[in-house]
Amino acid sequence: MCIIYHKMFLFGSLTTLLSVTSAALGKILYAGVNESGGEFGVFAPGQPGFGLPGRFGVDYAFINKSTIDIFVDQEKINFFRVTFLMERMCPLSFGLGSRFNETYFSEYADAINYITETKGAYALIDPHNYMRYNDPSQQPFSGSVIGNTSDPTAATTAQFGQFWHELARRFVNNPKVVFGINNEPHDMPTQLIVQNNQAAINGIRQAGARQLILAPGNGFTGGHSWNQTTGANDAPSSEFLNTLVDPLHNTAIDIHEYLDIDFSGGHDECTQPAPSNLAFLTTWLRQHNLKAVISEFGGGNNQNCFQFIDDMLSYLAANDEYIGWSIWAAGPIWGTASPCCGADTGSLEPGMLNDLGQPDAFTTVWSQAVRPNIPKNLKRAGVSSLS
Repeated sequence: MCIIYHKMFLFGSLTTLLSVTSAALGKILYAGVNESGGEFGVFAPGQPGFGLPGRFGVDYAFINKSTIDIFVDQEKINFFRVTFLMERMCPLSFGLGSRFNETYFSEYADAINYITETKGAYALIDPHNYMRYNDPSQQPFSGSVIGNTSDPTAATTAQFGQFWHELARRFVNNPKVVFGINNEPHDMPTQLIVQNNQAAINGIRQAGARQLILAPGNGFTGGHSWNQTTGANDAPSSEFLNTLVDPLHNTAIDIHEYLDIDFSGGHDECTQPAPSNLAFLTTWLRQHNLKAVISEFGGGNNQNCFQFIDDMLSYLAANDEYIGWSIWAAGPIWGTASPCCGADTGSLEPGMLNDLGQPDAFTTVWSQAVRPNIPKNLKRAGVSSLS
């Protein structure tokens, strides 16, 4: 969940179809990197409206196009998870729903279209809000939980569905987008997460969008805790996430899995082995004929983490239940700051330095642990999908 700097289906009805197609899904289809920056410039404890809407290119930014060129042309990846902030897309004066800040949307759409249309890669749309809205000043813990009927300031589940209907409508003709329902829900009833997920799926499909959807669970959608209670005795994700219904049978589970001692991504040493920590999730996915994408993970600049990352990516490649992954994080305005995994690791933005003036994680973590695990046969064409 990496909260140090940035914050940090169905599925019953889909069993037959997914059983038939599972034999064709024995490879990683999507491999890439998070592009973080669209959620920047608002962290200010005690100042809920700080940094809204913010200045494009100063307080927040989405991508460096030259960086996308490097990752696609040289590294041969095909997948970028691009963050944004719902309070910027739907200003507080509008409320969450179908009315957008058109300037912010156009800036975001320009980034998505460059990735998908100009470079031919896939882009995962990421509302980076922890399933909360109205106060991003202390993410991941500030803001009202969407759908919380006991909170008069909370956006409703219906409004969340309207938001997703509108966002999907605007990308309905772009086959290379993937819709990520929300970043890292936590400390809320798991049943409510499912209700919000279902509202998002309904809104997306009612807009006519056919692309892949990623649905998160509880506990920061951690794979290691999929069968565990989290928060204030919130039910395990495994008890409810298989009940989502997608009429197009094109939804997967969105998982985050850091490798440090508390799964936060805040430490430079890796001590949590992904193969054993993901074992229950893998079995659960198999039992329910579901697929998953590990859309966030990370490790520090040391041989220990290089091995742990290699072990995880090898595990994902060896298990048909996993169709993609993206590491945290590159982005245009990290500078010498480190998105995760220790203060000295640095970001994955090519050509940058860390806080010690040394090469950042693109030169170290990426080259040592990620590049050797980029599959040669990634999905390059067609609508985003499970196969």
